[in-house]
Amino acid sequence: MNSNVGTVDRTLRVVFGLGFALGGWFTEDGGAMSMVFIIVGLVLTVTGLTSRCPIYKVAGIDTSEKPDPRGH
Repeated sequence: MNSNVGTVDRTLRVVFGLGFALGGWFTEDGGAMSMVFIIVGLVLTVTGLTSRCPIYKVAGIDTSEKPDPRGH
């Protein structure tokens, strides 16, 4: 799968992903909601680091910066 996540999108995914994952990890209750935050955080972080999002692929979304084919 080709890259379909742009620079700003990647940065936001990594920052929020790490925030969600760490927030879920360090909560006091350690229940189901903590696991949801950890999983969502890890998914956001991985998609941000790899620049690939399978949901974007299915939806036909591409936020990556593609070079202009005309060379401009």
